[in-house]
Amino acid sequence: MGEKTLLLTGASRGIGHATVKRFSSEGWRVLTCSRQAFDPRCPWPGGEANHIQIDLADADGTAAAIDSIRERVGGRLDALVNNAGISPKGDGGSRLDTLATELRTWRQVFNVNFFASVILARGLREELAAAKGSVVNVTSIAGARVHPFAGAAYATSKAALAALTREMAHDFGPLGVRVNAIAPGEVETAILSPGTDKIVEALPLRRLGQPKEVADLIWFLCSDQSSYISGAEIEVNGAQHV
Repeated sequence: MGEKTLLLTGASRGIGHATVKRFSSEGWRVLTCSRQAFDPRCPWPGGEANHIQIDLADADGTAAAIDSIRERVGGRLDALVNNAGISPKGDGGSRLDTLATELRTWRQVFNVNFFASVILARGLREELAAAKGSVVNVTSIAGARVHPFAGAAYATSKAALAALTREMAHDFGPLGVRVNAIAPGEVETAILSPGTDKIVEALPLRRLGQPKEVADLIWFLCSDQSSYISGAEIEVNGAQHV
């Protein structure tokens, strides 16, 4: 069968970093995309050679990079994980609501959190189809309910990504490609805001999730173990949603 390939956006920390480690440990080749150059603090075999620097906030630039990504992929792509996400804050780390968020900020957030996923999946559909591959979109608990820290642009972009997952599962299914989403809650990463401990106190499981726990679910959705799961959004939040 040969080596399998994953393309992952947002790999430098948190869930992305854990996902790189999980797939790399399984012997996959991992290609990463982010606006930063390769981060040596997140090393994995062949990491620097397999990093593609793209500013996903620039939709035209992302589309223009598709050809170079296709060259790197080499005809087949077993998994695309759309993990990159930005959640801008106001002064002092305050929540940016619908009244305070400037239009250019909405555009930037939607380009990274939503449109990049569309552009990459559409641009790589032949490679995904050749591998009968899997797409995983990383949404958020904020996509389904107002969150005390996640801003309005972030929340609505994640809700749109959840709806996109349904549409893509419908459209990519005839190609043999499965499309699912995962919706993390409070996971112990750098994106957490002060005050998260108050949320954790009210969670049924009474603890933060770990990036590895999310990466394990991403792995499952890209493996043969989930071969008849498509169009699902799986919550990973310690029962925060109940």
